[in-house]
Amino acid sequence: MTAGWFTPASASSGTPPDAQAAGAEMNVWKAVVLGVVEGVTEYLPISSTGHLVVTQRLLGIGENDATKDAADSFAIAIQFGAILAVLVLYRRRIVSMVRGLLGLDPVGRRLLGALLVAFIPAVVIGVTLERPIKDNLLSIGPVVAAWIVGGLVLLWVAPRLRPDRPGLHLTEIGWRQALVIGIAQVAAMWPGTSRSLVTILAALAVGTTLAAAVEFSFLLGLLTLGAATVYETASNGSVVIDAYGWVSPLVGLVVAFVAAVAAVRWMVTWLQTRSLAIFGWERILVGAATIALVVAGTL
Repeated sequence: MTAGWFTPASASSGTPPDAQAAGAEMNVWKAVVLGVVEGVTEYLPISSTGHLVVTQRLLGIGENDATKDAADSFAIAIQFGAILAVLVLYRRRIVSMVRGLLGLDPVGRRLLGALLVAFIPAVVIGVTLERPIKDNLLSIGPVVAAWIVGGLVLLWVAPRLRPDRPGLHLTEIGWRQALVIGIAQVAAMWPGTSRSLVTILAALAVGTTLAAAVEFSFLLGLLTLGAATVYETASNGSVVIDAYGWVSPLVGLVVAFVAAVAAVRWMVTWLQTRSLAIFGWERILVGAATIALVVAGTL
């Protein structure tokens, strides 16, 4: 990918070598692939970060120091599409919380308060650990380990759950339950773990229904992903634009939005009558496939 940085053609074009390298490794069809992966995996308990890390490696994106930061930031920036998907799908809940903030909807105010409590641990710890995580955990080994461990956990939990299990409904989640969910969310900073996985399991552990656990996880994602995406875009947005231009990030964002809408609708429908086991099997199979690709020398 980078062999042409210092060829006479590169020198004579007047384009910075790093920009040429980035342009060579990213195009519209790759942005579409990354958008699909981001949108499908962001809210399912299978880890969007893990899938994006492997997909980028397969596509030859971010393989060198010149473009790694741009590739990592690109993957976070297109999360805007997934965030917009939940904003659209759960707009009535959002309106209720806005009305609650204005003192017009007590139920919406209670839910917003619970979400803010759950959001705080990720903010406090996330800012501190951002750089060490990027430097040490965004690689195949840690991701595969988290995939397989999370898959085994899901397969152990799934038979013990029923879609109609009794428990707290979404608007009954208080600050104590929310704090436990928020602390659990910190574990998802390990790539491959899945924010949805740990928040759904934590919500179930504190006594919510499965439907409430899933919806709370989705809504909490608006705050957590929104903050992370805004922070990353503000910090490194120019790096992404300089490396890949405007078109590829916008394409990735739009595709992520469409894919996330489809994935969230499918997951909600699936869990009305079925268990979380399918996601456990997906994690284990993808982890095993990734190991096979590494052994084969493809990754």
